[in-house]
Amino acid sequence: MTEKEKLRIDKYLWAIRLFKTRSLATDACKAGRVKLNGQNLKPSAIVKVGEVYQVSKGIEKKIIEVVELLYNRVEAKIAITKYKDLTPVEETHAFKSVFHAPSLKRDRGTGRPTKKDRRETDDLIGGMFEEE
Repeated sequence: MTEKEKLRIDKYLWAIRLFKTRSLATDACKAGRVKLNGQNLKPSAIVKVGEVYQVSKGIEKKIIEVVELLYNRVEAKIAITKYKDLTPVEETHAFKSVFHAPSLKRDRGTGRPTKKDRRETDDLIGGMFEEE
């Protein structure tokens, strides 16, 4: 492989706009949130066309297949053509937020929440996106 054909996973994830900064992509790799075939990847792992990666970003989990290598960050319209999103619909953030999120709206005129109200709200939010 020539030097131009080698591309680090952290740089690729940044270039396709899965992470806002390259350092966030590097931190995700170091924390074990980027996997290839169930194995954690180092930020310096080389990306190859056709490989399938699992990327966890907060509550969002994505499964992407590399279609084409991208060395520099480009606009979003171009970036989404460089990978194929294989994430099942049930695991997307939009699906979870629409179908599983409780309504956290207080009635008008009920006043400021008490400590008990706040604790109940925190318990509700804490268990909202946990795996079953």
